[in-house]
Amino acid sequence: MPKEYRTIQEVAGPLMLVKEVEGVAYNELGEIELANGEKRRCRVLEVNGSDALVQLFENSTGINLSDSKVRFLGKQMELGLSLDMLGRVFDGLGRPIDGGPEIIPEKKADVNGVPMNPAARSYPQEFIQTGVSAIDGLNTLVRGQKLPIFSMSGLPHASLAAQIAKQAKVRGTDEQFAVVFAAMGITFEESDYFVQSFRNTGALDRTVMFSNLANDPAIERIATPKMALTAAEYLAFDKGMHVLVILTDITNYADALREVSAARKEVPGRRGYPGYMYTDLASIYERAGRQRGKEGSITMIPILTMPEDDKTHPIPDLTGYITEGQIILSRELYRKGINPPIDVLPSLSRLKDKGIGEGKTRKDHSNTMNQLFSAYARGKDAKELMVILGEAALTDIDKLYAKFADEFEKVYVSQGFNANRSIEETLDIGWKLLRILPRSELKRISEELLDQYYGKV
Repeated sequence: MPKEYRTIQEVAGPLMLVKEVEGVAYNELGEIELANGEKRRCRVLEVNGSDALVQLFENSTGINLSDSKVRFLGKQMELGLSLDMLGRVFDGLGRPIDGGPEIIPEKKADVNGVPMNPAARSYPQEFIQTGVSAIDGLNTLVRGQKLPIFSMSGLPHASLAAQIAKQAKVRGTDEQFAVVFAAMGITFEESDYFVQSFRNTGALDRTVMFSNLANDPAIERIATPKMALTAAEYLAFDKGMHVLVILTDITNYADALREVSAARKEVPGRRGYPGYMYTDLASIYERAGRQRGKEGSITMIPILTMPEDDKTHPIPDLTGYITEGQIILSRELYRKGINPPIDVLPSLSRLKDKGIGEGKTRKDHSNTMNQLFSAYARGKDAKELMVILGEAALTDIDKLYAKFADEFEKVYVSQGFNANRSIEETLDIGWKLLRILPRSELKRISEELLDQYYGKV
């Protein structure tokens, strides 16, 4: 039986100081029993001699310093794991909130995970089809990759996240594919949207969902992605499944980290965020990947809204350093009615070359991808020139490029949130657009491929 302490010294916001404790460790879980028998959970943040600073998971209302007891449980936060988690919805601390029964665990695992040995990692190289042309065709997602979506407030990143969760699959295999979806600091409406969206399309059956609402405590928000990744590691490395982890919104997670750091009176770093935010984010993102000798894999799509639409803000900035590229959403495209409003030029998937080509997608993928990027960039330049100098200043070929840029946005990028395009469809749409330009302009595509695809109508 754990020892009980009645030595609570003070409570300040989410923090509580307990005096004269023995053998208590950092990150250990604790339980506070109130005078009326109610129990609340807490976690040790800091141990200084015989003083323990603990953080409450629930609010501190009603905690009477003299009548409340604290027990330290001698273990870190754990999540009970079982295949029965698929199709279920949990809160940020892993408790069922869908009205279903408690999970009977096959095993329990520490939510902080075990760092993956770099030497045990396999290189990501299998193509994942999301059904979204701007990702599949130009910024390809590869199994085991971390590819964040940088959004802005008011843009439909939730719809894009739901679309990818519903449509994503590893092609040409009958391997089991699961989605772990963790939502942090979102509204009830958003949470309900995700649940209903997954339920209506049948995607919920292969999804484990963790939902932390905006009015839930900050400490729970910090635990949510760790819970989700613990579930993902179990499905991937114990059960051999391919798992896509979608985390939204990382900005809310970082703000919770800053709130807790401020309560601890730590020295702030950039924009008031703690100096250890880089390592904290890395401890989440680096849990994605593939392991040698294991069938399963974890592919991760973190979503974050850039504060003030600023790419240099610490959250997107540090995320960009740790992950392998980024998909950037554009307010300008959204205003034009283009959905999903993916801005393909500043977007980047650093591993796209590894997941495309013959045997993976199609042999013309690499050439057409480079040509589409090039033509779209030139078309946008031509359109800017047209705004400044008028259409008369453009050469005939520049007018064709300007037309190409418009058609590219309308047909290739804009497909709505319900269209699920195969990679062949995406590549064929690319060829149809490239036929707007004369064959002599397509300098990034080999003659052999031009003979095979450009000539076709």
